[in-house]
Amino acid sequence: MLSAIKILTTFKNDFSGTVWAIFQPAEEKLPGGAKQMIDKGLLKDIHPSVIIGQHTMPGMELGKIGVRSGNYMASTDEIYLTLKGKGGHAALPHEITDIVLMASELIIKMQQVVSRFVPAAIPTVLSFGKIVANGATNIMPAEVKIEGTLRMMNEEWRKKVHKKITEIIHSVVATYNADFDLEIRHGYPVLYNDPEATAIFKKQAIDFLGENNVLDLDIRMTAEDFAYFSHKVASVFYRIGTGNKRKNIISPLHSPTFDIDEEIFRFAPGLLANAALTFLKNT
Repeated sequence: MLSAIKILTTFKNDFSGTVWAIFQPAEEKLPGGAKQMIDKGLLKDIHPSVIIGQHTMPGMELGKIGVRSGNYMASTDEIYLTLKGKGGHAALPHEITDIVLMASELIIKMQQVVSRFVPAAIPTVLSFGKIVANGATNIMPAEVKIEGTLRMMNEEWRKKVHKKITEIIHSVVATYNADFDLEIRHGYPVLYNDPEATAIFKKQAIDFLGENNVLDLDIRMTAEDFAYFSHKVASVFYRIGTGNKRKNIISPLHSPTFDIDEEIFRFAPGLLANAALTFLKNT
């Protein structure tokens, strides 16, 4: 970003318009730095016609970029469910609430929301990565905690799935005469790349890097809080390859061995600066 700004300052007498650089914190943790900045009036202080976001992609070869028009990345919500019942001795199941069994039933039924409720044409992922029971071989717990994530590519159906999950939990818990606490933390929306802006960006990228180095991306069920900007301003969010198998730079994002090939700095700032100049001429 700083290098792109430095490049743009050398051309400041050759274009009209304004370029803003947004240094945003807290992308990884809900509610996300983008939302916090927007809520505090960022887009009232500046009025961009287009906003561009760049993200590394270690699985893509150095020197290549990828972009996708329309919906690109999924929405994300966090699910926190606590099941409550009567614990006791595992050998006396008739005297207790088997909330471990209830948790198992709930997970299966909630997974059926993806396969039997949401239309197959809408990419959807529901995953539960944490289950805590804290019982023992002969002790049934009085509480089970379940935590998971919901990813979707359709905002309307996102609301419907929230409602359906809540209905399923109410129904199953009632059959066990148990209780529950449910929190669905509403996370980032679907990231949407404006088709017209994406077409302009892609053309200048081909001119800058060559056609073979500009790839069309598939959708991703991961999420990115840049999505909040994409619902306010015509946006382009693209991926830039930072991997190099020859140098064994192949570790994925969020890996403890993540690295980039620093040769990326030879062209990435220029690409970003060129994109900004292109949009200044087209808006």
